[in-house]
Amino acid sequence: MLELLEQQRTLTANQWKIISAAILGDMLDFFDFFLIGFVLAFIVGAWHLTYGQSALILLSAGIGAIPGAFFWGWMADKIGRRKVFIATALNFSIATGIMALTPDKGGWIFLSVFRFFVGAGVAGLVVVDLPLVQEFVPSSKRGWVGGLVTSTVSVGGFLGAASGAFLAPLIGWRGLFAIGLLPALFTLMIRAWVPESPRWLIRKGRREDARRSIAWALEVDPETIELPETLPEVPHTPWRELFKYPRSVVLTALTGLSQTSGVGLALWAPTLLMMIIRIKPQQASFLMMWVGVSAFVGRLCCAYLADTIGRRWSGILACSGGAVTLILAGYFANAFVGGVSVFWLMLMTHSFFAGGSYTIIAPYMAEVWPTGLRASGLGFGYGVGNLGKIISPLGLAVIVGTSNFVKPAATLAAMVPAMFFLAFWTVLAALAFLLIGVETKGRSIEEIDIAMTKPAAPAKASAA
Repeated sequence: MLELLEQQRTLTANQWKIISAAILGDMLDFFDFFLIGFVLAFIVGAWHLTYGQSALILLSAGIGAIPGAFFWGWMADKIGRRKVFIATALNFSIATGIMALTPDKGGWIFLSVFRFFVGAGVAGLVVVDLPLVQEFVPSSKRGWVGGLVTSTVSVGGFLGAASGAFLAPLIGWRGLFAIGLLPALFTLMIRAWVPESPRWLIRKGRREDARRSIAWALEVDPETIELPETLPEVPHTPWRELFKYPRSVVLTALTGLSQTSGVGLALWAPTLLMMIIRIKPQQASFLMMWVGVSAFVGRLCCAYLADTIGRRWSGILACSGGAVTLILAGYFANAFVGGVSVFWLMLMTHSFFAGGSYTIIAPYMAEVWPTGLRASGLGFGYGVGNLGKIISPLGLAVIVGTSNFVKPAATLAAMVPAMFFLAFWTVLAALAFLLIGVETKGRSIEEIDIAMTKPAAPAKASAA
């Protein structure tokens, strides 16, 4: 039955429905996640927040993302992709909407608490929608389809920036959080468009359901698909089985930690632009819109590269470019070319590479695990990577100075070490791709499964 998917040359309208649902999910997911960066630009002065308080607001989502990725990934392997897809969309959207009720007194604590739940939901959706999409498409299209799904993360950032620039002056920052409730309606689309993964159904021994799922994807009559006489149920693989694949553990952890540079910079960027260029929050949000556009272009380019030159070399290229642009941003933070901030230009260039690297890394972290552990393995890698959402805001706050309040001189003096700190994590990911990366280009999910379950397979995969 699965061979029918592998033989495809073009995707059907139903397969595009699943891909579109995942694309929209990621876009709304990260619209809610990055919204706090633009809200912070409005409240940091009014609430007299220190760097430490601001950092706690930003890093709390990273704290929530770690258990969120582990838990929802485990649940997606246990009860199915579709149910968890719906649950995670409700998780992050409701938590965002509640923040519209933030009290002025002690508001930064309230925001920190509910950002924890936003982070859990955001991480959960990512670790379920990628395996779901990958399990519905042929291996020849898995790389660019996975990249396409994650490409809209930057669109979510763009929409957040546009909201901060144009809507916040009209509806206030509380209104921005209220808009964050809208993704809850997205669950209706999931219910209507997204069936359960045929590969997950096969593992559960539900052959009739698997046949209907494949027939729906291929848009054919289920009766035309030959049903195997037996389809033994495969027991749910315990989460601890992840550690029987040490190469996958290390590889997904190190590449996942590349989030440290991109997410930390994205969350702090509106505030840093205000400090360095001395502009208003609305202007900072407007400039960040173009950073989001650059990231989107980078994601599309790298989604194409993943199936052209392979996951490993496209990952090395994107991560290396991200490191170089971060270092340049630090050294030329206070420079201008024709009245245009070099720091902002480097932000846009870095966004191209960082956005592109995520398009490669996120689908890759799911590919290097066997089917029974795919969502759990992605959850592990993404969960470890989400430590970056803690390390980055906290690290930047420590470097800049947690007890200071918006002192541009101090910020500029700290820009070089701050950018080197962020660049380190992208270099680490590039080295992981180079030294222990497994090439998955052109391999079916079943071929990867066999490779990952044979003791000698990792070395062969690396040579390939």
